[in-house]
Amino acid sequence: MRGRTGFWGPSVAGISLDAYFDARIATFFFAALLVFLSPSASVWAQGNPAEVHEGVASCGGSACHSRLLATGKTVRQNELITWQDKSSAAGAHSRAWQVLVTARADAITAKLGLGPARDAGACLGCHSEPTAAAKRGELFKISDGVGCEACHGGSGGWLGSHYAVGATHASNVAAGLVPLEDPKTRATLCLDCHFGSDKPGQFVTHQMMAAGHPRVSFELDLFSALQSHYDINVAYAKRKQLASGIKFWSVGQAMAVERALTLYGDAAHGQEGAFPEFYFFDCQSCHRRISDDPGTPLSAEANPGRPLPAGTPPFDDENIIMLSAVARVAAPGLAGSFDENSHAFHAALTKDRESAVAAAVRLAESARLAAHNFSRADTMAVLENVLSDSAARYTDYAGGAQAVMATDTLLNSLVTAGQVSRKDSVAIRPQIDLLYADVRDPNSWHPAEFRAAMRQLAASVRRFN
Repeated sequence: MRGRTGFWGPSVAGISLDAYFDARIATFFFAALLVFLSPSASVWAQGNPAEVHEGVASCGGSACHSRLLATGKTVRQNELITWQDKSSAAGAHSRAWQVLVTARADAITAKLGLGPARDAGACLGCHSEPTAAAKRGELFKISDGVGCEACHGGSGGWLGSHYAVGATHASNVAAGLVPLEDPKTRATLCLDCHFGSDKPGQFVTHQMMAAGHPRVSFELDLFSALQSHYDINVAYAKRKQLASGIKFWSVGQAMAVERALTLYGDAAHGQEGAFPEFYFFDCQSCHRRISDDPGTPLSAEANPGRPLPAGTPPFDDENIIMLSAVARVAAPGLAGSFDENSHAFHAALTKDRESAVAAAVRLAESARLAAHNFSRADTMAVLENVLSDSAARYTDYAGGAQAVMATDTLLNSLVTAGQVSRKDSVAIRPQIDLLYADVRDPNSWHPAEFRAAMRQLAASVRRFN
C-alpha cells in the first residue's frame, strides 16, 4: 500500500510478521454470535439480498480475482492469491480461522470454559465472518476465516454488477460495497476486531489475555500496508480518492482513542467484578519481573503525562500519546485542551469509576479533531513530535511499540509523496530496525535506552530539511 514494500522492519513490535498475524490478526479480536457450518440452500429468499455474504469462492475465477499473476488492466485480479499467501502477512486474514484449530487456541478456550475454539462465539466474531445463517450464500464457508466480504461488505447487492460496463465505484458503494478508501470507514471497521467493539463477542477481556490471548495493539496505516492486495496507480486514482498515509495514520489514532474511551465508559466492558477491566490498562505496568533482592532496580518509571501514584495501573495511552503529537500540528488551538483532558483523565483514575468515566467522555470528545490536509512541513513536524517532544512519555512498552510503528508510517508517507528521497530513508533504515529490536520483547524493555535511540533518530531526520 502506497509503496511501502521493504520499508517496515522485520517485525511488528518485535514479533515476526507471519507469527504476529497468525496469532493476532483479528486478535485484537474477539467474536460475535456462535455460528455453525450449515449454509442455507437459498438465502436469496431470506432477508435483504444486499446483505448476503456470498463467500470467498464467489470472487474466484481467472476472469475475476484469482489469477496467478497480477495481469489485470484495472485491478490486479490476483487478489485471492495474495489473500491466500501462506508465506507472508498479506495472507493472514485467510489464516484467521485456522488459528482456532491449533492446540494453543483450544488451550485458551479450555481455560475459559468455552469448549473448542473453532466453535466459540468469543473467537469466531473476528477469526471468521460473524454472518448470521440467513445471510450466508451457498459458497460461504466459515473456515475461510476473514474473507473478502468481512471487509468489503456482503456482496449480494453488487457481486453481479460491480464489473459491468458503466459500473462505477460510487454505484458499487450505493449497492453495498464498503468504501475502504475512506480513512474513517476503514478505521471503524478495522477497530471492531483489532481493538474491540460493543457488538456481541467482539471484545478481548483481561481473562482472555490471562488465558493466553496475545496483547492487543493496532496501527491503521501500517497494518493496511501489510494486508495490501491492490496497486495505487492511475486507474486506482481515477476510480477512487485515497487519503495520504499520514491521514490514514492520524484518523486511525483518533478513532482508536475514541473507541478505547467509549468502551471503557460502558459498564458492560469497563468493569470485571470488583475490579476495572484491565484490558484497557498497560499490561507491562503490572507484568514486570518481581524480585525480593534489595539490589534489584525498580522497573516502573514516573510518566509526566500521567499523574499517577506508584502502584496504580495506568490506562494504555499509546494512541493518546500519538494523537497528542498530531494535535499540536493539525489542531494547535485544541492541542492544549486535549493534553489537559488527558492529564485529567489519568488523575480521575485514582478517584472512582464515576469520575474516570466522566473524564473519559471529555477526553473522547476532544479527540475528534477536524480533517486536516498534511503538507510536508506538517508531516515532518508530527514526526519530530513523535521522535522527540513526546519521547519523555515513552516509559512503557506499549507506547514505545506504537511510536516505532508511527515512525515507520510517517517516514513512508513522506517517501511515497516524494517529499523525502528514498536514498535518505534507506540511510536511516538501520536506526528504525534497531528501534524495532528495542520493542521485540516486552520483558527486555529498556525505556531509557529506547528514548536515547529515538533522540538519535530525531537528529538524523532533521537533516532531511
